[in-house]
Parts: sequence; C-alpha cells; structure tokens
Amino acid sequence: MTTPKVEKLLINYKTLEKFKYFKEYGNQELSMLEDLQNNIVENDSESPFYGIYFGNNLVARMSLYTVKAKYDKFFEPPQDYLELWKLEVLPAYRDQGYGKALVDFAKSYNLPIKTNPRINSHSFWEKMGFQKAKYDMERDLGNNPLIWMPEGVTEKEV
Repeated sequence: MTTPKVEKLLINYKTLEKFKYFKEYGNQELSMLEDLQNNIVENDSESPFYGIYFGNNLVARMSLYTVKAKYDKFFEPPQDYLELWKLEVLPAYRDQGYGKALVDFAKSYNLPIKTNPRINSHSFWEKMGFQKAKYDMERDLGNNPLIWMPEGVTEKEV
C-alpha cells in the first residue's frame, strides 16, 4: 500500500459538509466544527485542518496548531511545538494507515507534539512513539496529555 497523501483542508463550506461524516461531528467535537465555521472567510485562509481523501471522500482528519515557545510548559528547551487535536479516521478506513500517516505528517515538522488522546486511544499513540507527560495539576487541568519529542528535546520537569 502506498502512503496516503495528507492535504491541508480548505476553509470552506464544502469542507464543513465533509466533516458531517465524522462521528465526532457533534457535541464532543463541536469546537472543530466551530473552528472551521469561524474561519470560513475565503478558500485560501490559513487552515489548521489536515486530512486524507480516498477518492472524493474525506476519510481522516486532524487539527494541527503551532504553540509559540513563550507558552511552552512541556518541553526543554522551551520552543515552538505542535498541538495535535481531533485526529479521527472514519470507521470503514481504520487500520489502513491513515491515522499513522497524519501523525507522521505532524512529526515531519520536527517539532515536539502534544495531544490530549480520546478514551481508548492510548495504544495507538504509544505505537506512534508518544508518552504520557508528567502530570501537572495546574497546567493540565484534568487532561492527561501525551507528548512526542524529536531528538535533542526533553520533557520539562514539573
């Protein structure tokens, strides 16, 4: 199987329609929908959304945001890092490498990555080389973030 091609998703109503096929379109992931709606200005607006198409169907998606070094509370030395949100693959396309392709795309920036995994997804993230961040009650606010670090980066002591 060839590696799926990750594309930056356009911020438009067509992408909004494609999001409706994802299970997490509703309440739990409303912020992704709201993010898209709030950014619908024009097709070439800067998009934090990435996806993989199979034919004309969007089958996998994620949000990828850059967090500036001055806000870094996870990594040493402090630096820009990526926050990966809402990675989802449609059920019929799971276990075919689409989720891995999205994560590998994020890793290709060679910046540390932080994510807050969904329930029952820890084994996927561990396979992708992510580890639990040392929990900091004030910083993590009840989340259990996972992190990935490229060579030369370590986790900040809490």
